[in-house]
Amino acid sequence: MARTRAANYDEKRLAILKRAAEVFSKEGFDRASMSGLAQACGVSKALLYHYYTGKDELLFDVIGGHLEELCALVDGAFDPGLPPRERLLALVTVILEGYRDSTHEHRVQINALSQLPDDQQEELRTMERHLVRVVAGAIEGVDPRLAGKKDLLKPLTMSLFGMLNWHYMWFRQEGPLTREDYAQMATTITIAGARAVLGE
Repeated sequence: MARTRAANYDEKRLAILKRAAEVFSKEGFDRASMSGLAQACGVSKALLYHYYTGKDELLFDVIGGHLEELCALVDGAFDPGLPPRERLLALVTVILEGYRDSTHEHRVQINALSQLPDDQQEELRTMERHLVRVVAGAIEGVDPRLAGKKDLLKPLTMSLFGMLNWHYMWFRQEGPLTREDYAQMATTITIAGARAVLGE
């Protein structure tokens, strides 16, 4: 007979993922062990194996859950009815908000995704590419001259993601710059940069 799931199975699984993300972020995926993860999560090793067969599976769910949430936020924020700058700003703002309570998950995505098997990497990178396509489309909308110029659009898009993806290295919630301020700044830099490379 198959083991029945506890009523709070999903709640416990999400708590394990949150704690595992912190362990992977602070200790590194290579150094983490299932025994150490179980201890950090406050569960027995046997119970952890009830949820996950190994740390690869844990890592995949940590990153996958983070990317799924970002994709949902970006898709929900994309509004073709907005003026181009406001459309891009809305995406930048929602991405930064998505990072607010996911610093560990985000750091793990950046540093450990490449340690997963190729098929799992591809599944996760498909979600990453979706995020890039949506944001690139918004950047292209700011200046029609970017249409068809992938040699310019891609570096502009990745430069914007660089500003957003690494903000956790220096951003402090209690600092003088708010997330809203930084969203405005990153949007302005991207638009000004696009116009500069286009020769305006």
